[in-house]
Amino acid sequence: MDVLDSAIIEFNLGNFKKALSLFDTVIESEPFNITALIKKGNILGKFARYHDAILSYNKVLEIQPENNLALINKGLALHYLEDYRNAIACYDLILKNKPDSSLTLYNKASSLIRNNEIPEGLENLKRAIKLDFSCKYKAQYDIDFEQVKKTPEFKKLLL
Repeated sequence: MDVLDSAIIEFNLGNFKKALSLFDTVIESEPFNITALIKKGNILGKFARYHDAILSYNKVLEIQPENNLALINKGLALHYLEDYRNAIACYDLILKNKPDSSLTLYNKASSLIRNNEIPEGLENLKRAIKLDFSCKYKAQYDIDFEQVKKTPEFKKLLL
């Protein structure tokens, strides 16, 4: 079994520190290994090291500018850093090629609402719910929608 396989196993088992070390080993010998770079970013995100996670996703995007996994994860990291404009820009890049991505629409709605762009945020949420009904239930408990939960527009979406 090679180092990448071992790293993925450790990641899947939730042994993130060990997995991170193994992914770093893979990246040292294969600096352009997309899987290792994305997984490393995911672990750094779990450790709330969002700036470092973004660096990892940026390396992927230098190699594959339209890598949706790197873009969505970079968008999430930016969102957690409260850099909503840049998070939305990541989501827009995905939506350009995959306009019916409910996950991307949902995340964009979260960032828009947090950025006080309420009508556009609710419109994106409406599209996400139309594509994936589970978004309706997720939105009910999502802290990102706290500021709009009592509005008639939000309540109407959840009916």
